Amino acid sequence: MRRPLVMGNWKLNGSKAMVTELLNGLNAELKDVESVDVAVAPPVMYLAQAEQLLADSAIKLGAQNVDTNNSGAFTGDISADMLKDFGATHIIIGHSERREYHQESDEFVAKKFAFLKENGLTPVLCIGESDAQNEAGETLAVCSRQLDAVIQSQGVEALNGAIIAYEPIWAIGTGKAATAQQAQDIHAAIRKHIASYSEDVASKVVIQYGGSVKAGNAAELFAMPDIDGALVGGAALDAAGFAAIAKAAGEAKKA
Repeated sequence: MRRPLVMGNWKLNGSKAMVTELLNGLNAELKDVESVDVAVAPPVMYLAQAEQLLADSAIKLGAQNVDTNNSGAFTGDISADMLKDFGATHIIIGHSERREYHQESDEFVAKKFAFLKENGLTPVLCIGESDAQNEAGETLAVCSRQLDAVIQSQGVEALNGAIIAYEPIWAIGTGKAATAQQAQDIHAAIRKHIASYSEDVASKVVIQYGGSVKAGNAAELFAMPDIDGALVGGAALDAAGFAAIAKAAGEAKKA
């Protein structure tokens, strides 16, 4: 049975005081939570502080980006070795904001995926379509193309142990929202696409939902059979709200 993952993507938010308050709050709120894995991805300059605050916690430490080199003349980049040095394990790649603002191609994201796997880290591979692509009925085509960049370069078995995060870009911070059934339908379609390569890999891979998950809609989303947790944005910056989402995932899958 797949174990869900609820991961908080803090994006470009944080301060020393906020990191302490938020992680202390999460440690207290989630100390007895079972049946779900929880991770946070703070900005990279707070990894050392987060590592200390999570030293005795079950919460996993993640990061929001990685380079494809472990050392060298690559000013401003972050290596897998550096992330491991601070205890980070789950690394977000392919986020729509990286694809749009930094022009990261499917092929470059696939290269990052391979580099993380080679270095023993867990890729959290974001896929998803824009509003225009959604309106044009291209959702599955876009998600399949982004997945195929990994599968066709590395083999479908590369998805073993990785996380896929489906993020409908049109439902992030726009006021629009997919229903739980709509989210389930695309998750099932993504899993079916992976199954066209390997039914075994498809049955085991964790697919998170990343479209405006909040405490109010979490239980309904996680009750769906193909939704394995969430990649949470703004709601991850509130300890009580994020904890409620994680608890909902644990309860849904435990049931």
